Amino acid sequence: MSQTLTQMRREIEEIPTAVDRLLSSSADAIATTISKIGDDVPFLMSVARGSSDHACSFLKYACELELGLPMASVGPSVASIYGAKLQVPNALCISVSQSGKSPDIVELTRALTAGGATSVAITNDATSPLAKAATATVPICAGPELSVAATKTFVTSLVAGLWLVAELKGDAELIKAIRALPEHLEKATQCDWTVAANAITGSSVLTLGRGPSFAISNEAALKFKETCQIHAESYSSAEVMHGPVSIVERGFPVIGFAAGDAAETSLVEVADALTEKGALAFVTSKRAKKAICLPHQRTDHWLTDPISTIVSFYTMVEKVSTARNINPDAPRHLNKVTETV
Repeated sequence: MSQTLTQMRREIEEIPTAVDRLLSSSADAIATTISKIGDDVPFLMSVARGSSDHACSFLKYACELELGLPMASVGPSVASIYGAKLQVPNALCISVSQSGKSPDIVELTRALTAGGATSVAITNDATSPLAKAATATVPICAGPELSVAATKTFVTSLVAGLWLVAELKGDAELIKAIRALPEHLEKATQCDWTVAANAITGSSVLTLGRGPSFAISNEAALKFKETCQIHAESYSSAEVMHGPVSIVERGFPVIGFAAGDAAETSLVEVADALTEKGALAFVTSKRAKKAICLPHQRTDHWLTDPISTIVSFYTMVEKVSTARNINPDAPRHLNKVTETV
C-alpha cells in the first residue's frame, strides 16, 4: 500500500479527543439514565455483537466487580428469530451498537424493555432505532467513523459504559480516573509495538487476557482477523495451558494484555511459561521475566488500564495490516454496518 495515512490510523489518533468530547457532552445523559434505574436491580444483561459485544464483556467484569451484580449476555436471536418474551422485571439491560441500526439488537432491546427491564442504549447515534427502543440513551460522541474497523467507537463505548457503572456505584476514585483518560490515551497512541508487529509474520497468533483485559484480548483477536487476515484466537490466561498450548511452536507469536490489577501476576506467569515452550510472547507488564515487555501506558485505575492498552494495540495492528498490503479501512467481505435479523 502507499504510505498515505489510513483512515483507521486517523481515527485511532482521534480517540483521545473523542473521549474528551464524550466526557464533556454526556454528563446529563448519564445523570438522566441513572435517574431511570431502580434501586432494586437484581441482575444485568447485555445486548450486542462484534466489537460492541467485546465492550459488553468488559462491562460485565466492571459491573460484577463494582456493583456486585451478575451480568449475562443475551443472544439477540432469542427475540428476533425465536420471538421469546423474556420476563426480566427490574433488570438493567445495556445494549451497545455504534450505529444503533441492527434489527436483532433493536428487537431484543425492545423485548427486554417490554419484559420489565430498564434498557440503556450506548450508541453513536442518539436518533437511531436502538435509542428509540431503549428506556435511556448514552451517546458515545465519537463523531463519524469511516473505517470499517471500529476503533474510536469501541473505546468510547468502553468509557461510556464504565462511566455509567462508576456513577451508579458512586466510585469517586474511578470517576476521577475516567476523567483523566484523554491524557493517558494520547500517550497510549505513542507506545511503539514494532517489536511485536515484526514478530507477526505467519497466519496465526494467540492473544491472552484475564478479567476485564480478557475483553481486550477478544477485541484484539477480532482486529487481527478483519484488518490483517490473520487467524487469531483469544483465550483467558487461565485456559490457554489446558489445550490450546499444544499449537505453540518455536517463534509462535502471543500477545498478553495485562492491567495493573489482581490478575496481572497470573497472566504474566503464563506468558513466561509460553516463552519457555518456544513462543515469542509479549505482554503489557514490567513483571515479565521471560516474555517481552511491551511499552504500555498505565492509567490512574486498574479498571481504566485495559482501555489504554487497546489503543496501543490499535496503532500496532494498523501497521501490521498495511505492511501486508491490506487496506484496513475496507477489509474484504465486510461492511461498516452489519444489519443482522
